[in-house]
Amino acid sequence: MSLHINTITGLRAKLQRGEISARQLTQAMLDRIQAVDGKLKAYLWLNPDDALAQADTADLTKPLGGIPVAIKDVLNVTGQPCTCASKILHGHTSVYDATVIRQLRNAGAILLGRTNMDEFAMGSSTENSSWGITRNPWDLERIPGGSSGGSAAAVAGHEAIASLGSDTGGSIRQPAALTGCVGLKPTYGLVSRYGLVAFASSLDQIGPFTKTVEDSALMLSVIAGHDSLDSTSVPAPVPDYREKLNAGVKSLRIGLPKEYFIAGMDQEVEAAVRKAIQQLESLGAEVVEISLPHTDYAVAVYYLIATAEASANLARFDGVRYGARVRGADVLETYSKTRGAGFGPEVKRRIILGTYALSAGYYDAYYLKAQKVRTLIRRDFEQAFQKCDAIVAPTSPTPAFKIGERVDDPMQMYLSDIFTISVNLAGNCGLSLPCGFTAQPKLPIGLQLIGKAFDETTLLRVAHAYEQSTPWHKERPAL
Repeated sequence: MSLHINTITGLRAKLQRGEISARQLTQAMLDRIQAVDGKLKAYLWLNPDDALAQADTADLTKPLGGIPVAIKDVLNVTGQPCTCASKILHGHTSVYDATVIRQLRNAGAILLGRTNMDEFAMGSSTENSSWGITRNPWDLERIPGGSSGGSAAAVAGHEAIASLGSDTGGSIRQPAALTGCVGLKPTYGLVSRYGLVAFASSLDQIGPFTKTVEDSALMLSVIAGHDSLDSTSVPAPVPDYREKLNAGVKSLRIGLPKEYFIAGMDQEVEAAVRKAIQQLESLGAEVVEISLPHTDYAVAVYYLIATAEASANLARFDGVRYGARVRGADVLETYSKTRGAGFGPEVKRRIILGTYALSAGYYDAYYLKAQKVRTLIRRDFEQAFQKCDAIVAPTSPTPAFKIGERVDDPMQMYLSDIFTISVNLAGNCGLSLPCGFTAQPKLPIGLQLIGKAFDETTLLRVAHAYEQSTPWHKERPAL
């Protein structure tokens, strides 16, 4: 049985009927990893014996009982390394579980291993990892997106049934689009960030990668909920997000932002997205044109706010409390040598940018002004959602690009997230799902759906209706 190609929903039925055991499923996943991860490099750390031990005691009556899940190397799991793909945390072992990890355990999930990422989640290609490059399952010469590229590649390459990533400016949705799976960024505050190593605290959000929208709804039902350990966690109700999946899109208004179809976007991407919009119309949705007028400022605003917050958050990595240490003649030299040797070029670039934006004489001109424009971007969405129930847009302006193609051009790399950044700035929910492929080579194209804050129910409903009326989610890479 090719168990690795199945979905959570399909496997839960097999497990509960006794057709397979959790050990059989976990062993099948480990065999798959053994067979293909030498090519993909999705995983940084595995403990097969521990995964099988979890399987032997899995409670199959629970929502994720016996389901193997991969974890991005930015989430703390007791007894496992947590390096954020950085040399500065080499040798660090977590001493506690992140809240989402505790929720996965309580739901019966089996934690397979830790996936590769851009260092400290700073990147759009997973080329910034200190431990090597992850490759796209559809074309091994191309990137899987980032920063959660390992988590996306693990699901798309069928090395995990589902995975967790983090999304600060598109780091779940963009790699989901480029690898052909479903990636969900929940509303800010819906999922606890406790135990997530922070990049930009006002933007970061944890979410799942899955093979179908229904699986994403199930994963979200498990990991969502108020957490007193996270001061930004919101006490919002957590429904069963699968309950209204089959309600269809009739009577729903889908907003089409004119600012999201720009010059320079890949023609095949635009064609696939416009065809997806026509498909939603054919299912009964009403498509209405909307405007998000401050979209042009989103990239600049993001790279001021995100780098400023990163500058503050990463100050703790100094060689004193945990991780690597390079000794100097005194404390200041130890700090300097440790951070110089431990951080990679992209992390250093963003720390420098953020420190500059926060420095005396520049705070008001840059950081404060960026926060004001952020408010305008959030208001754009609030006004747009008075006219529509969800927004449709491309996820990425291009399909997956070749490894090394943009390494020396940071601005081109940053523009990879031009369609996803605004959602984080506004705090809304967003999802990417497959909507087609390029002709030659065959590469996935992602459709982005954006929902109102805390209205994941409608977001998933629209996504499911589109997914079930199209064949794209059934395609598999020929690894």
